[in-house]
Amino acid sequence: MNFKNVSLSITFLFAVVFTSCNKGEEKPQTSKITADEISYYLKTLASDDFEGRKPFTEGETKTLNFLESEFKKMGLEPGNRDSYFQEVPMVETTGIPAETMEVKGAESFTFKVKDDFIVYTERETEKASLNKSELVFCGYGIVAPEYNWNDYEGIDMKGKTAVVLVNDPGFGSEDSTFFKGNIMTYYGRWTYKYEEAARQGAEGIIIVHETRSAGYPWSVVANSWSGAKLNLVSEDKGASKCAIQGWITLKTAAQLFKAAGIDNYTGKAATPGFKPESMGMSVSVSLENKLQYDESKNVLAKITGSNKADEVILYSAHWDHLGIGLAIDNDSIYNGALDNASGVACMMAIAQNIKKSGIKPERTILFNIVTAEEQGLLGSAYYVSHPVYPIEKTVANLNMDMMAAFGEMKDLTVIGYGQSELEDYAEEIAKTQGRYIMPNQHPGAGLFFRSDHFNFAKVGIPAFFASGAYEHKEKGKEYAKEQMNNFTSNDYHRPSDEYRPETQDLGGMVQDAELYMDLGLKLANEPIYPKWKDGSEFKQMRP
Repeated sequence: MNFKNVSLSITFLFAVVFTSCNKGEEKPQTSKITADEISYYLKTLASDDFEGRKPFTEGETKTLNFLESEFKKMGLEPGNRDSYFQEVPMVETTGIPAETMEVKGAESFTFKVKDDFIVYTERETEKASLNKSELVFCGYGIVAPEYNWNDYEGIDMKGKTAVVLVNDPGFGSEDSTFFKGNIMTYYGRWTYKYEEAARQGAEGIIIVHETRSAGYPWSVVANSWSGAKLNLVSEDKGASKCAIQGWITLKTAAQLFKAAGIDNYTGKAATPGFKPESMGMSVSVSLENKLQYDESKNVLAKITGSNKADEVILYSAHWDHLGIGLAIDNDSIYNGALDNASGVACMMAIAQNIKKSGIKPERTILFNIVTAEEQGLLGSAYYVSHPVYPIEKTVANLNMDMMAAFGEMKDLTVIGYGQSELEDYAEEIAKTQGRYIMPNQHPGAGLFFRSDHFNFAKVGIPAFFASGAYEHKEKGKEYAKEQMNNFTSNDYHRPSDEYRPETQDLGGMVQDAELYMDLGLKLANEPIYPKWKDGSEFKQMRP
């Protein structure tokens, strides 16, 4: 998940230099990252030959071999003792849902899979179903004591299915103290809603999709949650999860709420004091699973620090995409050029330039290219629960995901603006590039929770995720908006997310890559420890 965008080619090189023991000795510095360097990795990883880079496929094998080979060529050390890989045990669940979902009540409905609904299960079982499970409208499906909010108050959800809205009650509100107003909290993410429904003992949970609140169209749900799905292996084989998790379209929801006699359901759900309400109908749906247990891999390479080798600056980007899936316009390979061969390409260019510069950073720089982001940030989740380097010694995470390819930008848009001091350091570098820093203009989309930096933030590591996204250097704001909208509507999570060198401009990737490189070197060489800012929900984990 994931609309992460990019910036410009650099007009001013922010040289990073280091002190030398011998006075007068020439100080090493990085050279300028080039579009050709980024293009090499982007073109390779996004090619049809890599089959969409889905874990557990030949595309994964090719990707891992390529990345390992390139790190060796650069002369980077293995990042996990003597290996470039960290094994990530996962289970692949290929869910085959019934063609229809039946809802019975005063009125009865038969809904069609993919057109009207999507269901799946995270239980490691060959069959899962809901059989006449009572539907209960549970608002946004949130229990948040700090906001005096409980959408499950007074109801026993055992054997029942929760119907909940995407996002959180603050969405659309100008009151920044009501949750966080238009800035989505973690309570608004579908991952939280599934977790909370399971804690409440619900048998099933169905989220009402709405494009503006979700931040992506129904096609993303239909494509992302169909077919094979990966999860980390759990000790209880997913028994603590709801039996059925799923989504319904806004049109489907409107039919159900009308039949249930629940008017203005969005307004009711956003009203303090909301109480869950039975919809007077039941749902039946089933699916069959094929289970495959295997290991995917995170790719790790490092440049060991000269004086503080135990302290780590961690770059992250995910190598995976959706593989081969439903054909659209006779194309079934989901190449994932911008999402996220672009982030990996920028990271590889950074690693290459730092290494060839001869710079010896004080702290260790770790390049962590993680797996299964598209399956729910799984590779980064596994890393933080099985860290190769201690969490408390990891100074910062710099994450790159879905870099834009429409030229140089004037802005640096920060996802999660106001979270940590990392944005202040980045702003200093951005100014040398003739750019200004700004918050993400679509805070309700919850982008801070939709890429791998979130897992690092959850354990207290200050995390940074930014790119140029708002104002094109020459063509202005409307052009940038048009390009971003075109990608989101036409290419995101579709086979058409391909690398097209004849029309795509990597100038923004170059500038963002250089900014990330300079930021990483600043953190690696200076005795600074970035902190979370007041108001950040992560400050309590690392003040």
